[in-house]
Amino acid sequence: MTYLTYALLILGMAVITYAIRTTLFLFGERLAFPPLVRTALGFVPVTVLTAIIVPMVVSPHGGTAELTWRNPQLVGALAAVLVSAATRRPLLTIAIGLAVFFFWQGVVLPHGWLPA
Repeated sequence: MTYLTYALLILGMAVITYAIRTTLFLFGERLAFPPLVRTALGFVPVTVLTAIIVPMVVSPHGGTAELTWRNPQLVGALAAVLVSAATRRPLLTIAIGLAVFFFWQGVVLPHGWLPA
């Protein structure tokens, strides 16, 4: 791809994004979504976050899935899921997930505490 192709691609994406947002701002008061659509839109943030996070956790190096205890992203994510399910406190979930990830990556893996 040439620089012109990239520039046109970015410009096209910007125009589409601007058109969608402008339409919603201009007609926002007059647009009425059906209840089913409003309910479905409530799931968009969770769906988008899941689509971003799961591939990073399951295959952190971009290759095949790394479903082993040697994957610190997976261990940290599992800890975060357990804390979230038990407490429903987002800040605590983030703190524990990060602490487990860094502990696993910085202490457990370098010292060879896991069986081969």
